[in-house]
Amino acid sequence: MAESVELAAARVVDRFERRWSWVVAGVIAVVLAVMVYSGLHWTAMSPASVETIDASRLHLSGEFVESNLGTEIRPDRTAVVRLIAQQYSFVPSCIVLPAGTPVKIRVTSPDVVHGFLVTGTNVNTMVIPGYVAEVRTRFDAAADHLMPCHEYCSVGHEGMWARVKVLERAEFDRLHGQQPRASCAGQ
Repeated sequence: MAESVELAAARVVDRFERRWSWVVAGVIAVVLAVMVYSGLHWTAMSPASVETIDASRLHLSGEFVESNLGTEIRPDRTAVVRLIAQQYSFVPSCIVLPAGTPVKIRVTSPDVVHGFLVTGTNVNTMVIPGYVAEVRTRFDAAADHLMPCHEYCSVGHEGMWARVKVLERAEFDRLHGQQPRASCAGQ
């Protein structure tokens, strides 16, 4: 009789183990199906936010020529910042922005992978040669922020940083209101 109780218990345990084996196998099958579907989907239809650029011609023509870098205030009072991350500096090395303004930051690299981070904010992205990284944000208060490269980009990486200077809107307009591009020069 003791043997039949043990046998019945073993059958119950065996039944539960088989059920859990099927559940685990089902979860694994779902995860694999999602991975395959996602891989095929992104291969066939790449994300719309991926923008490519000819990294060898950045300074010669197009959006990232030197005269177009820095902060541009649009007629709708939004800001567009264009900059280049290159070994071992950001160009321009200082960005000035008005507080409380929607900002679109566009950054690219001609050489290696760099990191783009504005300390004390949620601005953080990788900058990959041949692609344009775009970050949309808003700086609500006047402040100074450091902007280090956070991806190791070779010897000299530790000196690759810039700054973001956020000014009150009235002060920004007084200092930069008539300029096509705002700059930290002279501040």
